[in-house]
Amino acid sequence: MIGEALRGRVESLLGQSIRSVIRVSGGDINDAFELGLADARSVFLKTNAHAPLTMFAAEARGLEFLREARALRIPEVVAVSSADEGPAFLLLEFIRSAKRQPGFDEQLGRGLAALHRAGAPHFGFSEPNFIGRLAQENQPHSSWPEFYRRERLEPQLRAAATAGNAPRTLLRKFEQLFERLPELVGEPETPARLHGDLWNGNLHVDEHGAPCLIDPAVYGGHREMDLAMMRLFGGFRERVFAAYAEAFPLSNGHAERVRLCQLYPLLVHVNLFGAGYVGALEQALSAYV
Repeated sequence: MIGEALRGRVESLLGQSIRSVIRVSGGDINDAFELGLADARSVFLKTNAHAPLTMFAAEARGLEFLREARALRIPEVVAVSSADEGPAFLLLEFIRSAKRQPGFDEQLGRGLAALHRAGAPHFGFSEPNFIGRLAQENQPHSSWPEFYRRERLEPQLRAAATAGNAPRTLLRKFEQLFERLPELVGEPETPARLHGDLWNGNLHVDEHGAPCLIDPAVYGGHREMDLAMMRLFGGFRERVFAAYAEAFPLSNGHAERVRLCQLYPLLVHVNLFGAGYVGALEQALSAYV
């Protein structure tokens, strides 16, 4: 199920043999496996023969960025492939899942608030990374509207236009949005430490029934981005958002900015999955232009 070259590299890094390989379901971009080791431990292997060689190294650094906050459980990085030798892979601690414990929603909401409060040095990150299989630029900016336009919306909009998935009417509306962006984003806030791709599929329940975050696309950004992503496709109960607001009250007008923050993940979905998401993107945009 995994190639001999990859098996050999993993065994060399871990210093022991792999006794079993079990495919793990859930991802739509990468292949994932539970590896049973000679010392009776299990580790989680994520690999993709066609991924950029920097992709999993960037994810590993993103996981460590989240772990530094000590706010929610984040998988520990065991090893990662080098940026000059394929195939790309990532080894993480294997976290088995259990039934959600009582108070799960409160723990998630308060933990996410603590993660955001941990902050970031600037709007951006120390290096480019990825959201799904798409490159994500993270050049630092001093203001959120400048970062959101230059590093998030414009690159994805250019990619959609190149692929023929951004009609001229859509491009004109985004130009109108960019003119209004400084007034639309609300009161200035310091950069929050963001997961960056917080849909329900990237929330894991650990062996104790507690929340665990996986597959990040981290950066320093406006905290409402994570919250808006959580609302885009559902899967999070209202108690999560209430617990968050109790721990870290939101700024005035936050409800009116949800669709503004959803423009980026919707553009990402246009570029990942095609023009079928253009209608949802146009509907979100129509709230502002």
